[in-house]
Amino acid sequence: MFQSRRKPTGSFASAAAMAELIYHSVVRNVRKQHNNAFVAIFMNMMQAVMFVGAFYIMFSVLGLRRSAVRGDFLIYIMSGIFLYMTHSKAVGAVAGSEGPASPMMQHAPMTTVIAIASAAMGALYIQVLSLCVILAAYHVAFAPLQIEQPIAAFGMLLIAWFTGCALGMVLLALKPWFPTFVGLFSTIYQRANMIASGKMFLANTLPSFMLAMFDWNPLFHAIDQARGFAFINYNPRYSNWEYPLWVGLVLLMIGLMGEFYTRKHASMSWNARR
Repeated sequence: MFQSRRKPTGSFASAAAMAELIYHSVVRNVRKQHNNAFVAIFMNMMQAVMFVGAFYIMFSVLGLRRSAVRGDFLIYIMSGIFLYMTHSKAVGAVAGSEGPASPMMQHAPMTTVIAIASAAMGALYIQVLSLCVILAAYHVAFAPLQIEQPIAAFGMLLIAWFTGCALGMVLLALKPWFPTFVGLFSTIYQRANMIASGKMFLANTLPSFMLAMFDWNPLFHAIDQARGFAFINYNPRYSNWEYPLWVGLVLLMIGLMGEFYTRKHASMSWNARR
């Protein structure tokens, strides 16, 4: 209690201390859903499996399989669902991370930067682990896994995660000022992306009037580009990966400026009147 804490000296020591704090915060975020970390990860994997199963049945019943790209149909479905879930989980995790007025901020080593970074890394860790386990199980139990450019396709997953973190930063900065609006917007945005993300169709098959309804969405571009990297028979013509990257950078800068301003003015007494 009365032991003085020596601050690390040097850039490497500071980076190592921050990395250790982020690691422990990631473990805390992963175990937040359940006391057992394996159960928390298993619950996320089952959610992804249920999404894949529901869309597979829907496409089969409605006869939409012929509208998909030539190749493995399950890879087509999973390429959209994994990016959608990674983006949505990143938005929810970063927007719901510990704010400047949180009791966790009263602990000396804890800062909002560590809370945000741990929430983002925790969401990415769970999604990537679930992705690897599900694809490995599919490769062993059902059919050999064949992805044309796996590294580039994984890069689109990282772009979807990055844009989700950037949007979550903006919502986190607004949350102390407009908590009801942020909660409502986050819910509506994640539900609207069920269709607006474009995971159920290909951009090349859309008419121009429908394409204008979706090409504003960075996730739409990331999913379409991921399918272009996953399948040799599909070449995206109406999407690019630069657009979501630039949108993510702009949102990240806005979120960082907003979070800095909110951190200077936020107070725990704000919640007393709500």
